[in-house]
Amino acid sequence: MDQNRSHDSLTGMLLPSALILGLVLLLAFDMGRVVEGTGMASPREPWLQLVVGYLATGAEIAAALVIGVAIVRAIAVYLFRLVARDEAPSDYPASIRLQLGRVLALGLEFTIASDILRTVVSPTRQEIMNLGAIVLLRSLLNYFLEMEISMGEGRSAQMADTGRIQLERRGNQ
Repeated sequence: MDQNRSHDSLTGMLLPSALILGLVLLLAFDMGRVVEGTGMASPREPWLQLVVGYLATGAEIAAALVIGVAIVRAIAVYLFRLVARDEAPSDYPASIRLQLGRVLALGLEFTIASDILRTVVSPTRQEIMNLGAIVLLRSLLNYFLEMEISMGEGRSAQMADTGRIQLERRGNQ
């Protein structure tokens, strides 16, 4: 058990460090010296660019809708629980935060998909480098968000167990 915890801790430190190092290297790469080729565009390329542009825009709209609806929902749930006071005040903000975090992770996935789609049709080296940096940065954000969500879920489960044990003790008295 202790060995798994130390392995997870090591992995939890190495992965973000490697991603940050990769981002720094991508951004430090001398972009000014990249020379673009002058290839002929295929007759289908403008059509593909149009379709992919619409798909990428759709993914961006989906990300905005998912995140926007989640924010409105979180505010509504918070205000309702604040007025209703059906739970202890410390319980509901954490659950709302976890739900919002899950939706933000989904929204990040939509924006990564949009960036990838925009670079699909005849990408230049500069566009590929920019995409790599953007995807790396968003993946890093997503990683830390997922890590925070899993830690929050662990705390929430631990609090629920503690509350259940206290209720059992009260029932036995």
